[in-house]
Amino acid sequence: CNNYEVIDLGVMVPCEKILTTAREQKADIIGLSGLITPSLDEMVHVAHEMERQGLKLPLLIGGATTSKAHTAVKIAPGYTEPVVHVLDASRAVPVVSNLISAEHKPKFASDIREEYNRLRSHHAGQQQKLVSIEQARENSPKLKFDVLPKPEFTGVRTLLPGAERRARSDAPYPVSLADLVPFIDWSPFFHTWELRGRYPAILNHERHGEEARKLFADAQELLGKMVGGKLIEPRGVYGFFPANRVGDDVELYTDDSRKQVLTTFHFLRQQIEKTDGTPNWCLADFIAPKRAAGILPAPDGSNAGETPAARSSGDYLGAFAVTSGHGLKELVEKFKKDHDDYNAIMAEALADRLAEAFAEFLHKRVREEWGYGKTENLSTEDLIEEKYRGIRPAAGYPACPDHTEKQTLWGLLDAEKNSGIQLTESFAMWPGSSVSGLYFAHPESKYFAVGKLGRDQLLDYHVRKGMTLQEAERWLGPYLNYEPGKAASDPVAAGR
Repeated sequence: CNNYEVIDLGVMVPCEKILTTAREQKADIIGLSGLITPSLDEMVHVAHEMERQGLKLPLLIGGATTSKAHTAVKIAPGYTEPVVHVLDASRAVPVVSNLISAEHKPKFASDIREEYNRLRSHHAGQQQKLVSIEQARENSPKLKFDVLPKPEFTGVRTLLPGAERRARSDAPYPVSLADLVPFIDWSPFFHTWELRGRYPAILNHERHGEEARKLFADAQELLGKMVGGKLIEPRGVYGFFPANRVGDDVELYTDDSRKQVLTTFHFLRQQIEKTDGTPNWCLADFIAPKRAAGILPAPDGSNAGETPAARSSGDYLGAFAVTSGHGLKELVEKFKKDHDDYNAIMAEALADRLAEAFAEFLHKRVREEWGYGKTENLSTEDLIEEKYRGIRPAAGYPACPDHTEKQTLWGLLDAEKNSGIQLTESFAMWPGSSVSGLYFAHPESKYFAVGKLGRDQLLDYHVRKGMTLQEAERWLGPYLNYEPGKAASDPVAAGR
């Protein structure tokens, strides 16, 4: 690439393999890319190991979850050689040119160190003002649960290709790539190729419209081959479950009697001080609360005026995991064997778009099966812009930043068996062209960012989760508003 030899070791590669290969190949630079937040901790570990083993190579940091601030604060201090955050692939060439130049490297490295020192100083005084977890819970939203839709079924269903579907009673619907194509959001596809803009307007962009049109034409050609030849295969699993909120958690039950707990999802609450009258949100707020006898409160929070129907009803939570990645590895390897890197990258980009389209396709079906979506009559553009009721947040994203919640989701859906999607040790999904999450139906449900967390919430959360405080802090490291290990009496550490 750009006259540099790039040795690609793939994804989820152990630290020792990276460093051993760098030595064997006499590499000039090591680059790490992170897609999910657990990758950030692994990058810190790699930097420490490079220092401990005495490597003298520059380290490049990039990927969706990384930032210049995190690189400066968490990674760079652990390694004496240059550590540089690279915003995207197009910026890598000038950075590498400077780092391998005997003439330019000293000043370039010095400038980077000065910039990162300033970022660390700024970060040290930048902790947000949080309220206690008790105050945050007191400021939770007061939502009504007077109308609770009931889905057509409870339990798990799978979505599989034709022949495989016919062999299973829990797979009432077939699914094919052709079903997913109308749900593709093309704008992120162009972003993959570093062409900024929204589809379809980007096709007529004054500067890169011609390039966008050629790229789109190539994508349509390969997509046609993928669909017609069934070169990759979609699979999915989803379900509805009786559910009620218990504090900041949501209990799921084995049946509508709600007597036996099936599993529990644990959520985090915003702790940032709100001065504009808005609530401190938690995903659990969108599920009707549990009461001692399994009876739901009236809309005003009291028992007054409850009808027999209200007393016997309850809320539900949906869950899903879908992939369009089966067969992708073999397709990409075939292109690479033919020295066709362009179509190898194109296939991966299209598979990612098809996975997101699968999530959109399934969410539409879920809203219909839940009852409230049967009359929505939304266009593809409306679906892409999420002009529908309900949300589908995913573990690892701002409203639910703890990736370990995927473990609960996988157990609930038996997702590996039913969809073929595996979870790695860091809770990344494999194949990578996969999407998973939860369905909330409340009309006021919305996406939000949990933001920074105080130590008091972590002390509460790790007990609810059944993990050690250190484990919880490790998984939620980027969200902590304190330095792990500080005394609890420290107001910053306590979250105040």
